[in-house]
Amino acid sequence: MNRFAISLVASCLVVSLVSAKDTKPAKKATSRVTGVSKRLQKNPAFAEVVDDPSLPRVLLIGDSISIGYTVPVRDMLKGKANVHRIMTNGGPTTRGVEQLDSWIGKGDWDLIHFNWGLHDLKFMDDGKKQVSLEDYKKNLNELTDRLGKTGAILVWASTTPVPEGNLKPIRHDSDVKAYNAAAAEIMKKKNIATDDLYSFAKPKLEKIQIPVNVHFTPAGSKVLGKQVAGYIQKKLKDAPKKEPATPGT
Repeated sequence: MNRFAISLVASCLVVSLVSAKDTKPAKKATSRVTGVSKRLQKNPAFAEVVDDPSLPRVLLIGDSISIGYTVPVRDMLKGKANVHRIMTNGGPTTRGVEQLDSWIGKGDWDLIHFNWGLHDLKFMDDGKKQVSLEDYKKNLNELTDRLGKTGAILVWASTTPVPEGNLKPIRHDSDVKAYNAAAAEIMKKKNIATDDLYSFAKPKLEKIQIPVNVHFTPAGSKVLGKQVAGYIQKKLKDAPKKEPATPGT
């Protein structure tokens, strides 16, 4: 093969390599819902909310139980409030302490409905709770202080019941009661309202909760959503009405 041929082959190889690099699938643009898995992004609870500026802004904070009732709450408060939620599973209080500032952002919240508990009290592989009761109280005190700085009406949602049975991970309803009692003392001290989802759900648990599971059926989530929406609507009466935004401001 002569020099010309060798040069031509080499040039073709370079062009081929460059073309292959250029044609690699481009990285998908980062979702505006930062940190949300593709699975969660498909959940309508994480759909973008376009605010009506004449309505109050509500933020839901919580774990998968709150994810389940987000859409029912949003539907029931349509035309009455702009209902947002944190774009993730709220998990234990330790996650809240780490991420609360980013969840709140600079949003002008009129009401924040929040809960932590089911993840805190679950038993881990080492046989210990994910967050001890003492640390739970410490974290919840810090979280409520930070939430209080938003100026929003705060509503604590008591942690929903744990059913009987061999749950995985292990959870006990007696711990739910203990953690709820600790939370109740904090909320009373700080004059924070309580949406008592535990007492609301307990009598009807067999009808609305998945057997041997802390989660609720779709119909059960709607039942919880109706309670949450009703409580939020009642508390929003304490918030000053928003005036429609002036065009150009």
